[in-house]
Amino acid sequence: MSLAEAFSLEGEVALITGGATGLGRAMAHALVAAGAQVILVGRRKENLEAAAQELGPKAGYAVHDIAETSRAGELVADVKARYGDVSILINNAGNHFKKSIEETEEAEFRQLMDTHVTGAYTLTRAVVPGMVERGRGNILFTASMTSFFGVPRVFAYTTAKSAYLGMVRSLAVDLSPKGIRVNGVAPGFIETDISRKAMAGDPARKQKVLDRTPLGRFGLPEDIGWAAVYLCSPAARFVNGVVLPVDGGMLVGF
Repeated sequence: MSLAEAFSLEGEVALITGGATGLGRAMAHALVAAGAQVILVGRRKENLEAAAQELGPKAGYAVHDIAETSRAGELVADVKARYGDVSILINNAGNHFKKSIEETEEAEFRQLMDTHVTGAYTLTRAVVPGMVERGRGNILFTASMTSFFGVPRVFAYTTAKSAYLGMVRSLAVDLSPKGIRVNGVAPGFIETDISRKAMAGDPARKQKVLDRTPLGRFGLPEDIGWAAVYLCSPAARFVNGVVLPVDGGMLVGF
């Protein structure tokens, strides 16, 4: 296998939830650059249209709220009819709020879990039969630093992202004998518009992040994109059931 073949995603059809913005959009850019046909999934048509236009002819989109879990099969059928069988699924969509357990209402907790966990479960369940039939596929979950350690006042989000670790391990064991690899990527602190605004108003938090990160800087969205390409490419054909931290060393920092 040549270097180009090892990292090529030519012929792949990748569905990325939350693909119109943030890290999902960065992953979409990287997958398109590697040759994949990418379908962006999200709730806001205007964002999806803008992102797909930016990405070019290898990108399409589908308007869908993954929290509407009963419609996961409809989404997969629609994508198959328009673009072909999904061979890569990236469970990236999510929401976030800062509240302790005392402040978190049950309805808020359920809504966040429906998006991150139940939404990812139902969509994964919908794509698996086609992957099994073809004997190949890749499923990727966007985890988080909160999957590994506690962060103050993000109880619900931490719970949801921690669940991804179990999903990756269990699915990898169940599905890899059928030709489907399952992995995750765990972004550290990445420089985005949202993070820049948040850190600008909280210099102490920014310094705490930098002090804990051995590389001494924030990551870039494309760092997550290229990690996703690797994990879904032939180069990672023997990588299965792992969650790859892309964090500048934060998990091992002191």
